[in-house]
Amino acid sequence: MWPDVRERQREPELMDDPSLDAAQHDAALRGLARLNIVSRSHEILWPRVAEVARSANRGGQPLRVLDVATGSGDLPLAMARLARKDGLDIHWSVCDFSAHALEVAVRRAAEADLKFTAHRLDATTDLLPTTDVSICSLFMHHLDPPQAVGVLRGMQRASSMAVGVADLDRSRWGFVLAWLASRALTRSPIVHTDALLSVRAGFRCEEVRHMADEAGLEGASLERAWPARWRLWWTAP
Repeated sequence: MWPDVRERQREPELMDDPSLDAAQHDAALRGLARLNIVSRSHEILWPRVAEVARSANRGGQPLRVLDVATGSGDLPLAMARLARKDGLDIHWSVCDFSAHALEVAVRRAAEADLKFTAHRLDATTDLLPTTDVSICSLFMHHLDPPQAVGVLRGMQRASSMAVGVADLDRSRWGFVLAWLASRALTRSPIVHTDALLSVRAGFRCEEVRHMADEAGLEGASLERAWPARWRLWWTAP
């Protein structure tokens, strides 16, 4: 029987354990990367990022983009490849609490002939580096609402132009997709467990709207996106 997802349930995920074995961590990161590629997670935020980049580039300026809680860099890597294909000048920065994940992200960028500026920090407590646009994907469900509000507020303070966030929409359909995809695309038991925990911990759109308003992101657009996700986009006045 599928779980009742009306009430949010957040439990610690295995990937968040700092004592996690490096080999298991790497296997889980590879599994998550495959999930992100197949679900085309980058396409949720990329059209908005590209629009801002075109505007900045027309003015002769590169666009600075910061990916918050980047993990192994799946989102900025996919976006950077599209930016290069479209001739967009974007300077990419990434931040994460995990030094190991950052090392993987920077190495993967170098292998793709790309450059990431890396910042090791805790987005829930530390100041984010200044940027034009800050983005964040699949991180909010790791947080309690007050922490999520704090991260949104920090992204707004750090960003001169826009803030974009995408994450899981808590639903039974999302749970089914997570169960099927995690088992079809990776053998990592960590991903098998965490994928379902993530859906249970996801926020629904009405909850996201409340947190965005509390964080001061007045006028932000919020819409559902495939597959079982939501997208929040705020443009600075």
